[in-house]
Amino acid sequence: MSTQPHMAARMEDHLGLSFPMSLVTYDSYAEAQRAVDFLADNEFPVQDVMIVGTDLKQIERVRGRLTTGKVLLGGLLSGLWIGVFVGLIFAMFEGGEGIVQRMVSTVLIGAVFGLVWAWLGYRSTGGQRDFTSISQVVASRYEVLTEHKHVQAARDLLAELDPMRAAQEQVRQRQEQARAEQERMDRGQSPT
Repeated sequence: MSTQPHMAARMEDHLGLSFPMSLVTYDSYAEAQRAVDFLADNEFPVQDVMIVGTDLKQIERVRGRLTTGKVLLGGLLSGLWIGVFVGLIFAMFEGGEGIVQRMVSTVLIGAVFGLVWAWLGYRSTGGQRDFTSISQVVASRYEVLTEHKHVQAARDLLAELDPMRAAQEQVRQRQEQARAEQERMDRGQSPT
């Protein structure tokens, strides 16, 4: 019997809002975080706020060319660390004579194992990924939402944080309202 549906419901309770409304959208997480921090500093009930990243994309930064030598060196170093770890475990539980020999032998076995394992892994790719990289999933936009009952208070506070942005948002909202009103009037006058 699985508890996943129960766990998903609990996560939804923690991550969801009852009636969320958008406050503002930012191009970076840092800006969204700054806005929520400002709300928290002004004793706004931030437990009713969430930041939602949208338009996800994966960014992969190529760091360099991957060669057999680099792969073998990485495998060797990883194997050495595993050998040191195993050697220390043996030393803790066995102790006594021959501790240095045991450490040296586990380090050497670990190094050989790491070297062979890395070489086999690299050869199995058939040269299809001869580069190293780091990757991260990021959002293109970050929207700050809050419960509908707090929207006006949050907007008033955020207007203090960035008055120019607040003024631009008001102009945009008025333009949308005027456009919607014009569309209603056009529909009312047009013959059907």
